[in-house]
Amino acid sequence: MPVSTTTRQTLALDSLTGLSVGDAFGERGFEPHLRVTSPTCTDGRWPWTDDTQMACSVLDVLTRFGEIDQTILARAFAERAEPHRNYGYGAIQLIDGIRRGGEWRALSRGLFKGSGSWGNGGAMRIAPLGAWFHDDLDRAAAQAAAASEVTHAHPEGVAGAVAIAVAAAHAAAARGGTLAGPELIDTALAHVTEGYVHDGLRRAKELLDRPAAEVAAELGNGSQISAPDTVPFALWTVATRLDDYPAALRTCVEVGGDMDTMAAIVGGVIAAHHGTSCIPEEWLEAREPLPGWLWS
Repeated sequence: MPVSTTTRQTLALDSLTGLSVGDAFGERGFEPHLRVTSPTCTDGRWPWTDDTQMACSVLDVLTRFGEIDQTILARAFAERAEPHRNYGYGAIQLIDGIRRGGEWRALSRGLFKGSGSWGNGGAMRIAPLGAWFHDDLDRAAAQAAAASEVTHAHPEGVAGAVAIAVAAAHAAAARGGTLAGPELIDTALAHVTEGYVHDGLRRAKELLDRPAAEVAAELGNGSQISAPDTVPFALWTVATRLDDYPAALRTCVEVGGDMDTMAAIVGGVIAAHHGTSCIPEEWLEAREPLPGWLWS
């Protein structure tokens, strides 16, 4: 049976909600006085970062066109970027270039002396896309690659996005049923090309029974802002804490590194499977509202 657009939107929005709360939760980890195990709303709204802002544009393009139009997505990234959302150096360069009339393909491929970015930005925003294409893992992978290439032309940057998208797709497809967390790593491995991300995912499967701090020390915690340094530990966290959204996000903060991006990825995949009911209500209420243009 064909999947309705309404179903796709519902699953993707659930994933986006999980991603945005994770993003905001992880961002608070950079403020030592707020790094607590059970944050409350009393400190005010939890702002989200570029992770959520770009994920919203991905979902907006999918809602309007049913697939990724790279040129429109690139323009949306550039037009909606707000400096206070903590964009990375490469993203700022690309956004500035697009705003000056540059062509996104040349700009993306020209980053980092022509190698393209292999950062974690493609992965951080992609879980909702995976949820959207939950009925077709191959299409989820292809669309994730298209969405990633707009800003991350390096094969490792693309691989990170593909890994998270297909994991989120598999998680969403299992909504309402049982799912063993390690299956998500297997799904990612089956769709990611050989390379550093693939190697990290393979190693993550071998470390499922190890403490988080030890695993992060080996796989990375996102501190290098690269896909290989981020995606393996993110999927390890999902695999070992799939049924406990709060514990998964706390783990992302406890190991340090790129806490907001790590928690955004983890939150997006878990919510793709469980829906928003897995998110503590007070955390959802504390998160800054999503932008109004998402529904305009």
